[in-house]
Amino acid sequence: MELLIWIGALITVAGLAGLIWCILRVARARRAGLDDEALREVVRKTVTLNMAALFGSVIGLMMVILGVFLA
Repeated sequence: MELLIWIGALITVAGLAGLIWCILRVARARRAGLDDEALREVVRKTVTLNMAALFGSVIGLMMVILGVFLA
């Protein structure tokens, strides 16, 4: 079960890295001074990646908790 904990931790870290990347992408787009429509397009594309990263992070945390309970 220790392997499940480590795999879950890696998935969680990857998800958190994805979330940070999404934050930086939107912040860069805001600082670039894009017009409203272009900024909406960047945010629209980033939302899908943001949700996937959040899902990965949650699944990783569930794997860690499951591994701790089973250990």
